[in-house]
Amino acid sequence: MPLALLALAIGAFGIGTTEFGIMGLLPEVADDFGVSIPTAGLLVTGYALGVVIGAPLMTVLGTKVPRKRMLMLLMGFFIVGNLLTAVAPVFAVMLIGRVVASLAHGAFFGIGSVVAAELVAPSKKAGAIAMMFTGLTVANVVGVPLGTLVGQHAGWRVTFGIVAALGVVGLAGIAKLVPELPQPQGVHLRHELAAFKNTQVLLAMAMTVLGFGGVFAAITYIAPMMTHVTGFADGSVTWLLVLFGLGMVGGNLVGGKFADRALMPMLYVSLGALAVVLALFTLTAHSKIAAAVTVALIGALGFATVPPLQKRVLDQAHGAPTLASAVNIGAFNLGNALSAWLGGMVIAAGFGYTSPNWVGAALAAAALVLAFLSAALERRDSAPSAVVAGGTPAGQGASVHH
Repeated sequence: MPLALLALAIGAFGIGTTEFGIMGLLPEVADDFGVSIPTAGLLVTGYALGVVIGAPLMTVLGTKVPRKRMLMLLMGFFIVGNLLTAVAPVFAVMLIGRVVASLAHGAFFGIGSVVAAELVAPSKKAGAIAMMFTGLTVANVVGVPLGTLVGQHAGWRVTFGIVAALGVVGLAGIAKLVPELPQPQGVHLRHELAAFKNTQVLLAMAMTVLGFGGVFAAITYIAPMMTHVTGFADGSVTWLLVLFGLGMVGGNLVGGKFADRALMPMLYVSLGALAVVLALFTLTAHSKIAAAVTVALIGALGFATVPPLQKRVLDQAHGAPTLASAVNIGAFNLGNALSAWLGGMVIAAGFGYTSPNWVGAALAAAALVLAFLSAALERRDSAPSAVVAGGTPAGQGASVHH
């Protein structure tokens, strides 16, 4: 794997730390600005919406910009957004800083996926994408807990200052290590938009929304579930999230490795197993050991779907994959928002803190159905190419005379 992937992974690490790190610092931010926890929660919502909107917007604006330069510009947005967050004098300015930082998120991973895939041989594309996403998964194991610890002891502003410094390291790494890749010839915005007419691209994005949504239906409410149902102390939630992050790291690498060998079977296994494990979480949530194991499995199975789904979009949007790749990153965040809302609805309806697990299982199962549908349509569309007129298999029934 080329060193350029390390630069992309460092950028991904910073982005992952700023995205998820705020969740552990909401009480400190709320106290500092004198706002309620739900109001402080807008920093999470605003970031997610910024990713969904910013992914296509920044990618479209960057269609005429070489990919390396665009990645550097996006890291610039990330740095400015986090610096603004760190020095914000009032809550509204901090919210603006979060949105500015989020604008880099979707386009960085979308364009970064395309660049990572172009840096390696065709048989290693999913592995290269997984290597970049390793930065995001490691952020959940190292960056988020450390950021929370620093924020609680030295102040949340210090955490975001450090994240901005990580962005500078990522920017320097991209400038030094990522090669100048030639722009695809003859590809314009209309070609990028045309990818969305492809049913397979839309199905892959729907699988992204539903599959990863299944993960966050459960994980969004892990704190009340683990403390009220399982019986863990409040302080135990941090190391449970570390377990979740370790599962993400492992699942991401395994998903990348096997997606290069058998992409659709990898999706069948990961989505099917994810649906089963989420359903079982309703039972295992009542045992501390079983719950801890299940949390790690959800992280592993959930992120095992990321490299194959991202590669699926790149494959199906061949020739003009950049916008589709970025929008698929937005689809992950859309799935997060949708599943968190649905999970909150079933809890509010009185079904208990374990009920979001059933929501997650249903979403993952729906993604599995779409995977089978996608494969069936692909087989149907490719069948005519194997048969010549009259139903005669190609390559047979015709003699060649010399």
